[in-house]
Amino acid sequence: MTRPTRVDDLPIRDELRGQHAYGAPQLDVPVRLNTNENPHPLPEALVARIAERVTEAARGLNRYPDRDAVELRTRLAEYLSRGGVPIAPAQVWAANGSNEVIQQLLQAFGGPGRLALGFDPSYSMHALISRGTGTAWLSGPRRADFTVDVEAARAALAEHRPHVVFLCSPNNPTGTAIEPETVLAVYEAAQAARPSLVVVDEAYVEFSHGRSLLELLDGRPNLVITRTMSKAFGAAGLRLGYLAADPAVVEALLLVRLPYHLSSVTQATALAALEHTDTLLGYVEQLKAERDRVAAALAALGLEVVPSDANFIQFGRFADADAAWRTLLDQGVLVRDNGLPGWLRVSIGTEAENDAFLAAVKSVDVVTKKEQQ
Repeated sequence: MTRPTRVDDLPIRDELRGQHAYGAPQLDVPVRLNTNENPHPLPEALVARIAERVTEAARGLNRYPDRDAVELRTRLAEYLSRGGVPIAPAQVWAANGSNEVIQQLLQAFGGPGRLALGFDPSYSMHALISRGTGTAWLSGPRRADFTVDVEAARAALAEHRPHVVFLCSPNNPTGTAIEPETVLAVYEAAQAARPSLVVVDEAYVEFSHGRSLLELLDGRPNLVITRTMSKAFGAAGLRLGYLAADPAVVEALLLVRLPYHLSSVTQATALAALEHTDTLLGYVEQLKAERDRVAAALAALGLEVVPSDANFIQFGRFADADAAWRTLLDQGVLVRDNGLPGWLRVSIGTEAENDAFLAAVKSVDVVTKKEQQ
């Protein structure tokens, strides 16, 4: 009998050999708090509006969609400008999730013979998409409290001279936001090393206590801010990500994007969601309050909690994070083990889901303390 073919038996690129696909466990349990989803279903009024817009779009599905998504980019620019920093439609680009936005950036500014640098632990897709585009990846330094060490970052940038630099604010999985001064220092150091694209991933910024870094874009053509509608807009199933940058960056992405990459249905659904921005951001305020409540409760249980500006919390430290994860799972609560020794990450759910999580954590804490003694 012939042995089944394995991926590494195929003539794939060398840098992909031995790699594993990205993915969190998708398990059917009562409380799923492992993928940073917004737990609130879309309001019925929005569902109805989506149906109307999609029905209208369906009548023209025999034609290609608006290739450049002009109406959608205009509405996204208006949304971004609500924060007080004027953003023009020419500064905005959209794609199928922020991961595709990142992929397009690396296709245009990374690639074979080029280097991307990020500061781990951070969003693991930055490294995976880099490798997928043939871009070499280097992990930069963080302090023990998970903040970016500016002086160490300057040294790494001067030594390695990357073509693309990734920052994540709030950071995933730690939830920590980056101060504007840190971003400016990294940007300036990156430009001194070589003209480098600096990408700030703001997937969770609507949950932050502070402001967006959009105000830093003016006069910095190599700075990019990426966003998503998956989190604050509660539209993870939509797969719509976008960026704000100098218009020249958008022009560069036109060179690598696939033709008609955003379907008419996707554009129609995103436009409907943007019509209900205020309602959806109201859910964000509820989640922020729940996040702070859960963080305080975890601290009261004697656990270490990393201050979070996102819709999730990193907590620990456990003698055996995998055992703690399994203990929670045995009680019907699924959280995320990112492989960071001693730590787990929990997404903020509904009040009832969070209560179930906190009840389950109490038994984990007992097990952990016994193991540590």
